Amino acid sequence: MGYSTIYAVSSNDIVYETFDGDAVVLDLASGRYFGFSDSGSCVWEALIAQVPPASLVGRACGNGQLSAADLDAFIDRLTEYGLLSPATDMASVALSPELAQRLAAAREALKIDMHDELADLVMVDPIHDVDEPAGWPAVKQ
Repeated sequence: MGYSTIYAVSSNDIVYETFDGDAVVLDLASGRYFGFSDSGSCVWEALIAQVPPASLVGRACGNGQLSAADLDAFIDRLTEYGLLSPATDMASVALSPELAQRLAAAREALKIDMHDELADLVMVDPIHDVDEPAGWPAVKQ
């Protein structure tokens, strides 16, 4: 990974929201959704805000510091899942003090949990793919 690389959300099919500091990401194309540890949510927010990874290495994170190896592995998984991709036409942004504080207060290691148990429901077109007599969420067979 290039530590000066700026990352962006890979496509319009990737939607995300942060609830009380916990980021949830949904891939509308595959129906998979992703949850992060508290430190992972902070790093996700930093990366999509155009903070370069070099600004994150060595930052306080819970009881230690964010290592280059852990950050590499985390970003590799984000790109493998198709959530992030390098952005060539974006300028870098400094890490906000609020996000730096949240990262320092994180208690969990960087982690991504991928879930696909609801993929069939996410992928259904509720207008065209629903069994009419049964209604939502019964899918036409």
